[in-house]
Amino acid sequence: MTLTSPPPPAPVTAGPPRRPEGSTTLTLGALRVWPPVVLAPMAGVTNVAFRTLCRRAGGGLYVSEMVGARGLVEGNTTSQLKAAFGPDEHPRSIQLYALEPEESRAAVHQLTRGAAAAGRDPVDHIDLNFGCPAPKVTRHGGGAALPWRTDLYAGIVAAAVDAAGDVPVTVKLRLGIDDEHLTYLEAGRIAADLGVAGVALHARTAEQRYGPPAAWGHIAALVAAIDVPVLGNGDIWEAADALRMRAETGCAGVVVGRGCLGRPWLFGDLEAAFAGAPIPPAPDLGRVAGLLREHALLLCDHLGETTGLLQLRKHTGWYLQGFPVGRSVRRALNQVSTLEELDGLLGGLDGALPFDETLRRQPRGHTTEPKRVHLPSGWLDSPHHGARAAPVRHEAVSGG
Repeated sequence: MTLTSPPPPAPVTAGPPRRPEGSTTLTLGALRVWPPVVLAPMAGVTNVAFRTLCRRAGGGLYVSEMVGARGLVEGNTTSQLKAAFGPDEHPRSIQLYALEPEESRAAVHQLTRGAAAAGRDPVDHIDLNFGCPAPKVTRHGGGAALPWRTDLYAGIVAAAVDAAGDVPVTVKLRLGIDDEHLTYLEAGRIAADLGVAGVALHARTAEQRYGPPAAWGHIAALVAAIDVPVLGNGDIWEAADALRMRAETGCAGVVVGRGCLGRPWLFGDLEAAFAGAPIPPAPDLGRVAGLLREHALLLCDHLGETTGLLQLRKHTGWYLQGFPVGRSVRRALNQVSTLEELDGLLGGLDGALPFDETLRRQPRGHTTEPKRVHLPSGWLDSPHHGARAAPVRHEAVSGG
């Protein structure tokens, strides 16, 4: 990975430069990111272990799971764990979920100026989530529902930008609540006017969830509407998709979510593509099994063996997608409880089995079809509701 930053502030770097001369760098405030690739925050997935595995594969900006601002400020153990970084992880990028300006300001201050004052490493980048379509979030007016309430949305963004100081703040949006309530253009303009360093757009509405193809034309519309970098998100399944999205929309970079599930090597493919180099061959089952075991070790180091292997279970099917390993092996891996058991199962696989190229674009992760968005009573009556939200305590569950 190559990240360079002109002084002042001090440069954020991670390893020797690999960016070919003339290639495009993503600029987010003081951060210079190459290749222009961002790992999308995904609940229960993009923790320290998975980010470490992806960073080893290729360059980019690797964002944490979505972390509740209120829980972080109140010292909630789960929130603190989600906000953890590896000892050598730089830049440190975190996504926050807030329902009101005060908790947004407090959490951002704790992660930036407050951390520096206490002698801790501050984060290098903060992303604000306004894209989550999960019912347990939208029914309280959060996630993708929140930009409809324009004054509240503006208050949360303004508080974060003010508290962050020189640390770049970005926002993650969806197109809107549904086709009749699109919010992304106004939300993008508001955020740009308030000083964010960039805007990421998942080109689906909250109602669409993850079902229909992402409508990349809206990404191009946002690029034309605002003067800060726009990141495109939706249907990046292989490296060629990222190049095509850049060409069709003019976006400054791409955000990768479901495409990397079980395939952390995608970030190596993306780095090669943006460098104009040949895409590496897909790994055989032996290499995939090695990555799966490496992922297990990282999870156990981060969470302990019991919890780490519980977390691993959701990943095993993604890693083995397309490989004819048999139902009994898949079932056993989905119930694995010790590293010794995992090693026995992986050791019995035929490592020479090739990757099935016909399944390269097979969806993984969320595949939900369009569903009605759960909203607070009267939420759509007017986009102007004041700058405060009712205090609600709940855990956010998705990065949008």
